[in-house]
Amino acid sequence: MKIYIIIPAYNEAQFIGKTLQSLINQSTPASKIVVVDDGSTDETPKIVSEFDIKNPQISLVNNNAMGKHMPGSKVVNAFNKGLQTLDNDFDIICKFDADLIFPENYLERICFHFKESSKIGMVGGFCEIQKNGKWARENLTGSDHIRGALKAYRKACFNSIGGLKPAMGWDTADELLAQYHGWEIKTDAKLKVKHLKPTGKEYTKTSKYKQGEAFYSLRYGFAITLIAAAKLAIKKKDFGFFLNCIKGFLYAQNKKRPYLVNKDEGRFIRNLRWKKMQEKLF
Repeated sequence: MKIYIIIPAYNEAQFIGKTLQSLINQSTPASKIVVVDDGSTDETPKIVSEFDIKNPQISLVNNNAMGKHMPGSKVVNAFNKGLQTLDNDFDIICKFDADLIFPENYLERICFHFKESSKIGMVGGFCEIQKNGKWARENLTGSDHIRGALKAYRKACFNSIGGLKPAMGWDTADELLAQYHGWEIKTDAKLKVKHLKPTGKEYTKTSKYKQGEAFYSLRYGFAITLIAAAKLAIKKKDFGFFLNCIKGFLYAQNKKRPYLVNKDEGRFIRNLRWKKMQEKLF
């Protein structure tokens, strides 16, 4: 299966070399790896260019965006910039972060799962962070969710969901919409990826409000938002995060912000969320 990878990057000089080397070392290599430099002020583009010279499958795209590389629309816009440079001759399209070290069999296992069933639309492993000298799972989401840091899509699935939504919550919207269109999501606990920069390290208070806005945009409704925000706050051990989520939801509701999904999709998403909550309780 032909794999294309897009890596949005902003000031990742400390990590991008390790990420690219781990992808070069894959037992099943990617056909193309595009790094989109999103206006870095460090040596990120220089490092990528050095890899580009020695590895023809790697290319650098400069995206002169202003401001920090924050979650949501900015990272998706950078991804889409890279997507525009690629042809359509791929089987799998990946959106990876620039601060990851992948095990050598990562792409091989991704291909295995896609070949396993034509119903599987998305595949991913799990991020680990270093704690007290040991690598442990970055336990921010459930075991059935693929983190935005390491998304892999079957082309037909990617097309059916209309690509990635340029908004906070895109990495939840994609999975929910994939299921709406009849695709299955596959996670592999054996695929452990080293995450060199823990999620949220550079997020501001404003960006945390956006999590609540994302729940609103996915048409969760207030009850599901309360539960989802509480679960995330418990995982993060941060009650302030819960308050920020609720404030963000209420702000978006008051301003009547646009939704990421239509009414039918929203109804499906709420039913799916309630069903999964019931399964975990009973």
